[in-house]
Amino acid sequence: MPVLDVDKLGHTALENLKEAVFGHFGNDVRNPDGSVNRRLLGEKVFGKNGELAALEAIVHPEANRLTKEWVEAQNGKNCVINAALLHKSLFFDRLGCIILVSAPWIVRLIRAKRRDNLPLTVLINRLSSQKQFNAQYFAGKADIYKVKNPGIGKPEHRLECRIDAILASIDAASLMWSKPGLSDETV
Repeated sequence: MPVLDVDKLGHTALENLKEAVFGHFGNDVRNPDGSVNRRLLGEKVFGKNGELAALEAIVHPEANRLTKEWVEAQNGKNCVINAALLHKSLFFDRLGCIILVSAPWIVRLIRAKRRDNLPLTVLINRLSSQKQFNAQYFAGKADIYKVKNPGIGKPEHRLECRIDAILASIDAASLMWSKPGLSDETV
């Protein structure tokens, strides 16, 4: 099943619109090679609702355009959109299901420290500023599958295995729905 990583797509959208980003946030977020210094930009927007909203107003329309382009290129096949802010996506109302992955706060802190190597106070502030978006997801029309990701356990219980099992069941169900003579009530 094709998978779109919206985080990576967001990086592309950010680079596509970097001049608008520099115009709003200043040239100090410009790397020597002309790309956006995402770490410095993050310092300017995290925990500052107005600045975060300004960045989203610049980047989200482009990310939505790129997402739409990718989805249309799938020619109607089932696909996966991996996005932290899925509820803000142009496709939120069209989703068949949502796999909501959660991890304990301390696990997310440790992972962020390993990944970003930022001071703990910065990471704690960033994690604290992130809202719980569960209510937005449950308000949609899609089926919800909740998966806990404690970051420990046997290989057969790993996050990827559990998500693959969900995706396989969804893909199998969609094949059943597309068979002639079967309706949604039959399945």
